[in-house]
Amino acid sequence: MSQLRFSGAHVWVRIDDDFAVLGLSDYLQDQMGDITTLVLPDLGDVLRAKRRMGHVESDDASSPLEAPVSGEVVEVNSDVLENPDLVNAEPYGSGWLVKVRLEDRGELEDLISEEEYAELTTEV
Repeated sequence: MSQLRFSGAHVWVRIDDDFAVLGLSDYLQDQMGDITTLVLPDLGDVLRAKRRMGHVESDDASSPLEAPVSGEVVEVNSDVLENPDLVNAEPYGSGWLVKVRLEDRGELEDLISEEEYAELTTEV
């Protein structure tokens, strides 16, 4: 887990040039239990920060997914759609969700660091 930023909605962001890779935090997947279903945006969809981008379900819980940044979806991880348990096994690796072309890098300022996120989730 390096160079990640987090939203208050437990979605991480890793910057790769003008793109952002998004995924569910280890904390959220742990709280939800075994992920059974993911509904993700389609290729070409435009995400808006702090707006719904999809849905995640487990046997124990259900939660909307909120986009941490705005931008066009340029890649969807089809592996997690076929095998949602990848999110549980590798939330910061092969369990990533989507890649977007960043629309406004300034939105990254609204996200918190790994250290701040760790403090936030250990206080819960």
